[in-house]
Formats: sequence, C-alpha cells, structure tokens
Amino acid sequence: MAEQTIMWPGASGKEYKYWISELNSSFKDEAGNYIFAKETSPNRWTPVYIGQTESLKERLSNHDKLPCVKRNGGTHIHAHTASGGEQVRKAEEADLLAKWDPPCNKE
Repeated sequence: MAEQTIMWPGASGKEYKYWISELNSSFKDEAGNYIFAKETSPNRWTPVYIGQTESLKERLSNHDKLPCVKRNGGTHIHAHTASGGEQVRKAEEADLLAKWDPPCNKE
C-alpha cells in the first residue's frame, strides 16, 4: 500500500504536505510538524491538535495531549519532517492554527 499524503492549507493560503500515519506509528528522531486528526468522511480530515517539535520520535511516542486527542476522536497522525529550524516550524504551526483552531490546542 502506498503511503498516503494530504495537503493542509494554512490561513495564509500556503499548503503543507503531510504523511498520514496510524496513531500508534513510530517516527524517526527528526524535527517536524504534526497534526493529530480524525477522518470525518473518506479522505476528509479534521485536525484535533497541531504542533511542531525538535524530535517527532520523542514528542509523538508519549504525547501529553493524547487523552484530549482520543476524547475528540483523533485516529491518525499527519506529520512531515522540516528543515529550516524552529522558526520555520513555528511559522507553519501558527499558520495552520490560525485556519483550523483545533480543540486540543485550547486545553
């Protein structure tokens, strides 16, 4: 099965490409952005939490927002590695948060 990707648009209109993975997937020790999401209908996703990290492996293995994600129906992690440093990751995170306003980013 080919890996699935999704384009997430931000408030700026810029789109970001993410890989779609199961909630319990393991990740490499690389910096990146991620979205906990739920599938609302086939190939239609709603973000439950949006974040960025220095290490996808460390951050996603035992995420502090997992109880909220599961309560809100999150079933998958959409993630991608990011070069360019923390400033680039945070700008993308802010752009996506401005458009989507996921419930677990408010708790």
